[in-house]
Amino acid sequence: MAKPKPNSHLSWQDYLKTVAPTQILSERGANLVVINLGSANVRVGLAMDEKPFNVPNCIARYITQSGKPTVVDQMLNTEVTTNQHVDRERAYNSAASLLKIPFLDESSSSGSASRKMGRIDGYNQASTIKKDSVFTWTDVYEDEKISLASPAETSADKGDASASEAVPDVTDSKDTSESKRKYRKMIFGEEALKISPKEPYCLYHPIRRGHFNVSPHYSAQRVCEDLTAILDWILLEKLHITHKERFSFHAVIVVPETFDTREIKEMLTIVLGELYFNSAVVHQEGLSAVFGNGLTTACIVNIGAQTSTVVCVEDGVSLPNTEKILPFGGEDICRCLLWIQRHYQKWPQINTDVLAKPIDMLMLNQLKESFCEIRAGELETVATVHSYEEGMPAVPHKTNLTSLNVPPMGLFYPNLLVPEIFPQPPRQWFQDYENMLEDTWNMDFGGGGNMGLPMWDSFAFSPSKPKKEEKIGLAEAITSSILSAGRIDLRRKLFSSIQLIGGAGLTKGLVAAVEERVLHAIPPTEAIDTVQVLPSRTEPQFVTWKGGAILGILDFGREAWIERHQWMVNGVNKGGLKKYKDSYHLQGQAMYFINP
Repeated sequence: MAKPKPNSHLSWQDYLKTVAPTQILSERGANLVVINLGSANVRVGLAMDEKPFNVPNCIARYITQSGKPTVVDQMLNTEVTTNQHVDRERAYNSAASLLKIPFLDESSSSGSASRKMGRIDGYNQASTIKKDSVFTWTDVYEDEKISLASPAETSADKGDASASEAVPDVTDSKDTSESKRKYRKMIFGEEALKISPKEPYCLYHPIRRGHFNVSPHYSAQRVCEDLTAILDWILLEKLHITHKERFSFHAVIVVPETFDTREIKEMLTIVLGELYFNSAVVHQEGLSAVFGNGLTTACIVNIGAQTSTVVCVEDGVSLPNTEKILPFGGEDICRCLLWIQRHYQKWPQINTDVLAKPIDMLMLNQLKESFCEIRAGELETVATVHSYEEGMPAVPHKTNLTSLNVPPMGLFYPNLLVPEIFPQPPRQWFQDYENMLEDTWNMDFGGGGNMGLPMWDSFAFSPSKPKKEEKIGLAEAITSSILSAGRIDLRRKLFSSIQLIGGAGLTKGLVAAVEERVLHAIPPTEAIDTVQVLPSRTEPQFVTWKGGAILGILDFGREAWIERHQWMVNGVNKGGLKKYKDSYHLQGQAMYFINP
């Protein structure tokens, strides 16, 4: 089977010299779908599109078992230990000292008006919030006449609403007058997050903290099924690409640096096997971000919803030894915002529970994006928060939010954020008997290995080093990553070419804070005196998706494409000599297969 438009590819050097890259994408990206996976959201669109559809990466399924949790993540342990609480207070005081605001335990008996404050004009700032910022509960019923309509009619009638299958044998037993109303079998995206806890649905997040959300309560098979269902719904309802048409489409899968070998392989199986794409290729977010901003060398700092990563790229090649994975992101900043308001008794006496009621997290995220920023001085504003009780309309509560510059400082003081304790996936799940890296992982990199050639002959890499998270601040992670890059000239270039991407990368004041704190984190023995964060040429939350679109039309890595029939017939085979020098994590893709 042919690769996507084989006669129209160009090298990345030629692309960067091109005057009109948008025109090239529009001409050559018509049959190329770019899928950028994230813990909180998945971004999917045609390469020729200006922006992708940004959909919460979750699915709510109708359940009949009584007593089953409405959100599967309710099974997680979210209690903060005494030591964590003490560490959090210390981190707050450290940030407060830097921001020149009162410490956590300092009394405000003289009134907050006596403090030296930088006050946000609530009315002006609130104008940045969408007009539909008050959320409404999702209608979980599907009218009989809608369920009998054709798929095209259903999609047109619902617009952005979730499409779902009718369940003929499921009726609302609560009221016989509504016996003809049927529950929607599956609900996707933001609608799934806005389902009332009283409704008979269970919400699943197939990816959590940068990994497949495998746990004793969420099997690997169900995770893959849910990812398939979410992507299939987006392709049908958003891009209007039917199953039959997909054989003429090709997919670029942009995965986070956190993904393990098994997860990359499963994604290829989903895209090629279950979604029927003709061929597919996988790229990591760090590399995609560089191309998305029209660069070749940069230090990519990706602040996602649940994890943050740092990786350096030189001349279009990811440097594996520079990668840092941090277990916190934008959602943790939201929870920190709530914790601070409750500590100062600024939050209304309402039942705000971001796990049991994901709609509360949507509200907190809007408050964070609208009001949180990094700047010195006490930062307060008058804002309206909403209480969402089960099935009831939202009730507004006007309140005075305080210390709004502290939550984003958690990026530099991670003890402020205290993420939930998610159960780790069973390690045997990653010890896949088909793991393509199994032999290579143990090969002798000094020569004489049974594979014949070292996989990363141009990289200084320890094959025994596991992929792990580091609980350090963002400035330390950036500094450590760049200092691991090697040559002094490359280090200087990387310190002057930092890119902040991801939703939290839009936080006001973050650029200056990163430049200042990274500069102070560089050891005095290093001959480096300049740190610069480059402005993003693309919206930070879509940079990686845009880079995937660009990589999809380039000659760069053409041999990495996998065709559907090859994958379905041969699958993964260990012992192949075919290597790909993009990033050592992408060595784990199923592109390293050979015919038996």
